[in-house]
Amino acid sequence: MVEGDCQIQMGRFVSFLQELSCFVTRCYEVVVNVVHQLAVLYTSNKNAPKIIETSGVHFQAMYEHLGELLTVLITLDEIIDNHATLKDHWTMYKRLLKSVHHNPSKFGIQEDKLKPFEKLLLKLECQLLDGMIFQACIEQQFDSLNGGVSVSKNSTFAEEFAHTLRTAFANVETKLGEPSEIDQRDKYVGICGLFVLHFQIFRTIDKKFYKSLLDVCKKVPAITLTANIIWFADNFLIQKIPAAAKLLDKKSIHTIKLQRENFLQQKAQSLTKDMQSYYVFVSSWMTKMESILSKEQRVDKFAEDLSNRCNVFIQGFLYAYSLSTIIKTTMNLYMSMQKPMTKTSVKALCRLVELLKAIEHMFYRRSMVVADSVTHIAQHLQYQALHTISVAKKRVISDKKYSEQRLDVLSALVLAENTLHGPSTKQRRLIVSLALSVGTQMKTFKDEELLPLQLVLKKLDLISELTERIRAQCDCCFLYWHRAIFPIYLDDVYENAVDSARLHYMFSALRDCVPAMMHARHLESYELLLECYDKEIMEVLNEHLLDKLCKEIEKDLRLSVHTHLKLDDRNPFRVGMKDLAHFFFLNPIRFFNRFIDIKAYVTHYLDKTFYNLTTVALHDWATYSEMRNLATQRYGLSMTEAHLPSQTLEQGLDVLEIMRNIHVFVSRYLYNLNNQIFIERTSNNKHLNTINIRHIANSIRTHGTGIMNTTVNFTYQFLRKKFYIFSQFMYDEHIKSRLIKDIRFFREVKDQNDHKYPFERADKFNRGIRKLGITPDGQSYLDQFRQLISQIGNAMGYVRMIRSGGLHCCSSAIRFVPDLEDIVNFEELVKEEGLSEETQKAARQLDSVLGDLTRNFAEGTEYFKMLVDVFAPEFRSPKNMHLRNFYIIVPPLTLNFVEHSINCKEKLNKKNKSGAAFTDDGFAMGVAYILKLLDQYQEFDSLHWFQSVREKYVKEIRAVAKQQNVQSTNQDEKLLQTMNLTHKRLEVCLQEFELLYFSLSSARIFFRADKTAAEENQEKKEKEEESVKSSNSELPNSMPADPVVK
Repeated sequence: MVEGDCQIQMGRFVSFLQELSCFVTRCYEVVVNVVHQLAVLYTSNKNAPKIIETSGVHFQAMYEHLGELLTVLITLDEIIDNHATLKDHWTMYKRLLKSVHHNPSKFGIQEDKLKPFEKLLLKLECQLLDGMIFQACIEQQFDSLNGGVSVSKNSTFAEEFAHTLRTAFANVETKLGEPSEIDQRDKYVGICGLFVLHFQIFRTIDKKFYKSLLDVCKKVPAITLTANIIWFADNFLIQKIPAAAKLLDKKSIHTIKLQRENFLQQKAQSLTKDMQSYYVFVSSWMTKMESILSKEQRVDKFAEDLSNRCNVFIQGFLYAYSLSTIIKTTMNLYMSMQKPMTKTSVKALCRLVELLKAIEHMFYRRSMVVADSVTHIAQHLQYQALHTISVAKKRVISDKKYSEQRLDVLSALVLAENTLHGPSTKQRRLIVSLALSVGTQMKTFKDEELLPLQLVLKKLDLISELTERIRAQCDCCFLYWHRAIFPIYLDDVYENAVDSARLHYMFSALRDCVPAMMHARHLESYELLLECYDKEIMEVLNEHLLDKLCKEIEKDLRLSVHTHLKLDDRNPFRVGMKDLAHFFFLNPIRFFNRFIDIKAYVTHYLDKTFYNLTTVALHDWATYSEMRNLATQRYGLSMTEAHLPSQTLEQGLDVLEIMRNIHVFVSRYLYNLNNQIFIERTSNNKHLNTINIRHIANSIRTHGTGIMNTTVNFTYQFLRKKFYIFSQFMYDEHIKSRLIKDIRFFREVKDQNDHKYPFERADKFNRGIRKLGITPDGQSYLDQFRQLISQIGNAMGYVRMIRSGGLHCCSSAIRFVPDLEDIVNFEELVKEEGLSEETQKAARQLDSVLGDLTRNFAEGTEYFKMLVDVFAPEFRSPKNMHLRNFYIIVPPLTLNFVEHSINCKEKLNKKNKSGAAFTDDGFAMGVAYILKLLDQYQEFDSLHWFQSVREKYVKEIRAVAKQQNVQSTNQDEKLLQTMNLTHKRLEVCLQEFELLYFSLSSARIFFRADKTAAEENQEKKEKEEESVKSSNSELPNSMPADPVVK
């Protein structure tokens, strides 16, 4: 609790204490008044005027009600005595008031108001918080000072008081602890209170009666006054009448305490047995109740049927009373004596709570029939009582002797008769009781008549207040103070899932705490308290039942789906079996303003889990689908389809993964232009991964076509970084100077060389660059530059594959459209039919989807053109003049590439295959792309490089063939072998160059190599002019004939 909260709460509570003080004061007045009235009725003063003859009259009901009032005061004392927090907060509040007293202006309080308020608080403390509410009541001045009513000296009243107490106690004692006990415990508390009052007024003590009162403690060790407040009669009697306590030996007092502990031990042992017995009793009573209430009432047996119903109702109430007593006494005793409760006891007590609520539920369920029967039963009982009274009345009338007493008796009987003719209200029953107290004197009734009459009136009392009494006995608000048992109870319900329906009863019991909480005055609003309670109960429910259930169901589904893995022993004969499906047949449980639907909760948990896990690993969609179906079959759960795009088995590396790590992808994978596939360069496994159009198409189907643009965007970011390195290399002085030299050299010698770039010059560049330095793994700067261009080419190859994959995906989706030339407009059709707005919206959506698909399928996006357009202006700008030398570095680059390619292919036949490869068309793509960006296709073609290479190799091959012919005549074996190897090597080189030439030619087609930048610009302008013309020609047609004047 936050500092200062307790004082604020106490401040709110003072008004309630003021109300309580007024109530207590009123109680004091009522007690004095009742004692005075009784003292006047039973006066020992011969001279005093007699109101009625009271020699044989005992107003038992009067004393019972006085006892009830004293019980209320005793209860208030016990509540405050047990409330340590209240006292602590009160002390803090008083301390705060002292601070206010020193500086009232700081707190905005007028000083003249403080004094009266402090006096009020002092009065409240003395009256209520010192545990003297009952004591102050009995210590009042009962004798009137001004010669009015004398009480303490009235011996007749003293005798009558003592006699009534003994009679009441005799009636109560026989029933205490018996199955037919109704409210005797509460009356016993009242008798103890009256006994102390009697002692306080008359200062006499009946030792025998005092011992009898204490002996009850052996049978009833403790009595629950209200909720969690438990009362010990021995403590009360010893404390309130210390004079009598001195007469008792210490041993007998100690024996009572020992018996209390023994009672608790025996109760703990017999609880399970009691629970089983009551289970049978209540079940049979419910069956009986159902059968009696369902039976049609026959006119000839109406009276018998009513008395049967009456007995069944009363039996139900008696069971409720016994159960309530066992539960409250046991729980509160454990709490009061601070003894730990065993789990078995907790489970048994919870079962008893369920039985208690089952009784209430039974009455509630048949409340219409019960209400109807109660009226008839009350009438029948009134009739029986009237019959007995009328017999007695005739007897009185027949006796002709006249006396005042006889007249009183007759008047009382007539009054009782008149009162019984009418509804059985509380006041009428009280009047009947008081009238019969007068009417039963002078042996008006025979003994065999009086006992049945008393029984009938008792039944009438019970039946008239049946609903209220059932509600009071079945009220489980005491559970608020015993919430600690709830987790243990839930664990038990989870373990024994078969009878999970009992949860309804427990939640009904927990709901009983709510009405009491709604009277909370210490908080700003009682809703705060309800909120905390609700939150606490729900947290416990989630932790001890719902979450465990969710996890168990998920585990069961997983293990069932993966049985082929043989994860653990699932033989029910060995490991046991728990059928959790019972929880899903439960109706939703009502608690506060919500329904707890266990089935819906678990379904939601599984849906959420399966959805989230499928999004993380889309390839597991089939497993989760299977688990969903199993949940429906095994547990009857209505699972929601995830609607996530399911991956196919042919997924390959995901587009998303490649996109995020494109820099890794282009360096680890090799591109094949003709088959449009990427092959992994090296792998630790025995096989290499490949990626083809189908994989990409499946991936696009999973993530949607939107990912295509994102991928191209990522590629653009990647190319920017790579071109920065490319520019740096071309700007390097060593490279730039060599290239400028080569360009100058070519211009000088091109006329002599038939406009062909000399092979030797390129070879010299390739070898000479190694002098600039090599990396630890033996790579020259040109090797690294070649790799850079290959990576750029791979990125372009990936973009090409994305486009092809997108078209592939579109064609798969669009195959369901019957005719691409004639696609109907669904929105128009729906509007024609006059369908709802939602349907029109859906149709509009369908039209837009079909439109997108058709457009994408027909056109596709020209990603290459976009990537050329975005970089070309920068590449061709004057500030990047150093890049214009690129075309002259292509010949040495191709030489370098061919060497590398032959080297990789040769490794394929070797045992150690690291670095082996059979394709790397990324290089051709990269060269074609960069030449296009620099608009240098014509410059490169002017080198006639591939013709030069072909001529060189053909020339060498012919020379070797010639030598072979010469040597074959000499028959020098070794020389011939060398010649053959040379011939073969030259052919391989020529073949590699040819392949490179074809790849480069193919790649150039993607970038429209047939047109220069100037030609493309010209074409663009012409197109724009045409579109302007066409729009101008359409314009006059759309104009109105006459100008409109506004």
